[in-house]
This record gives sequence, C-alpha cells and structure tokens, in this order.
Amino acid sequence: MNKCHSNTELSSHEGTRCQFNGGTGAIKLGIDVHQDFYVVVVQEGGGNPKPPQRFAKQAFLHWAAKLKSRGKEVYAVYEACGFGFSLQRQLSALLIRCYVVCPQKLDEQNRRVKTDGLDAKALCLKLDRFIEGNRSALALVRVPTEEEEQKRAIHRQREQLVKARKQLEAQGRSLMVNHGLEPVQSWWKPRAFAALPVPQWMKELLANSQPILVALQQKIASLTIQLQSSATPKQPRGLGLMTSVIIDREIRFQPNYKPIVKWRQILAKGALATGAARKKAIVAVARQLAVDLWRIKTGRLRAEELGLIN
Repeated sequence: MNKCHSNTELSSHEGTRCQFNGGTGAIKLGIDVHQDFYVVVVQEGGGNPKPPQRFAKQAFLHWAAKLKSRGKEVYAVYEACGFGFSLQRQLSALLIRCYVVCPQKLDEQNRRVKTDGLDAKALCLKLDRFIEGNRSALALVRVPTEEEEQKRAIHRQREQLVKARKQLEAQGRSLMVNHGLEPVQSWWKPRAFAALPVPQWMKELLANSQPILVALQQKIASLTIQLQSSATPKQPRGLGLMTSVIIDREIRFQPNYKPIVKWRQILAKGALATGAARKKAIVAVARQLAVDLWRIKTGRLRAEELGLIN
C-alpha cells in the first residue's frame, strides 16, 4: 500500500490522506450534534475532509437525502448524547448507515483546542478508518428500539422521582438539625407530620414541601406496581420483581463474555447445580466482571475485546 506520509498517524489526523481508497466513492459524515443544529464534516472517497457546515435539523435531513440520491454509499457517525437516537433512526430511514459512538476524547493530538468543526472532523476521520477496516476506530453504542426506550423510560422516571423525594426529605431533616433538633425519618408522612415535635414556624416551612413529598410517594408507588406487574411471576430466589424488570430492560445478555463461556454449563443448571459449584461460578463471574469493568473504565481495554458488546 502506498503511503503519502512517513508518519501515517499524523497524516490521518491532519486529513492529508492519499487517494488509495478513492475508488469506493463512499461519502462519510462526521456530525457534532446540538439541540437546534448540527455541524457536519463531509469526506468523499479517500479525499480530504471538507470544511464544516452548519445545518438546521430539517435542512440537514433534506441535504442528506440529496446526498443519498446520488447513488453512493453514505455513512454517518455522531456521539451518544442527551438528544437520544432520533437522528440515527431518521438517517437509517434514508438508507444512510449511521453509527452512534461513545463520547470520547476527539483532540487526539492534545492541542487543547475544541470547536464543533474540529469535533465533527475528528469523527469523520475515525469513521473513515472504521470503514476501511480498523474496527477499533469507533466505540459503537447499540441503538435500542423505540419500544425498548419507551419501556426504559418508565423505571427511569421512577428512579428520578425517588431521587427527588430523597432530596426534598433530606432538606427537611437538615432544617431540623440546623436548629438543634433531632431529625425525624419520613417526617413528611401524614401521621408523622401531624405529631412532628418542632416549633410552629418550622412546621409551616416544612408544610410547603410536605404535600409534594406525599404526591411524589403516590406516583412512585403507582409506577412500582406497574413495573412489578410486568415481571415474570416466578423469579429465582433472591431476585426481586423490580430488579428483574430493570435487568430485563437495561442489561443485554453477553454470551461471548469469557467467564460466561467458561462457567456456562454450571450456570445453566441454575438451582440444580450443587451449592458449592454454583457459588463458585457466581463468585468467579462477579469477580472477573468487576476486574474487567475497572479495566474498561481505566482505558486498558475496550468492551468489545472482552466479549462485552455495547
């Protein structure tokens, strides 16, 4: 393979690649996503990335559809963010192969200069390397179905309501402690609040949030019943209905994960396995998972290398 620069890593970052893969004619789009607009860098074939362009959302989709109508393969990539996966689905509907990747350091040369255009260009170059066969160039995120996202939204909202209740409850206890009083757990519950041993002025302040806490708890209880009722009635011993639902909706089975492969025969037996063997398998998998999660967090390995798929 011909090289256009002796330092191939530098030449890739700078976008000064030679035309060795220009015959494919594929179009690559690196997209920096914002709430109201997209910044896009285009690379055609093996050419240099073009200057960044800024689009309103609908204008971008119209422009992307025109690109695809030229009859070439079009690829796109953007980082997972708080705006969800709607862009990926919209581009897929246009028959554009769109990848969503984990947020990552895009300033690979550590220039400490970060702009939307530079981020889009860096994503475009990574996409180019990925398409050319470097599968480690992108850390892909699995795009859930719309049904999966809708189901996840229920228990995620419940978790947010629980967090809000705890924060508001803690503020009330803090008020008591700050004025030399013993804090009362669950002070907001109707019976406890009616007999709350605090001065009248403090009770009036707490009364501002007490009905909010009661309403929050009612919503939490309603969502809890809804979620638990959707769980399979017969659960393994020690696995609660709520935990089962969350695991089912959030965690994917990882059949190629090495500890699972190693201990599959014992784990598959479930309660039929002897106590010692079952405990040994569970501890071994849990220990290895903890180690591997640390290795992923510290950048020593990627999830795909361990058989863990995003």
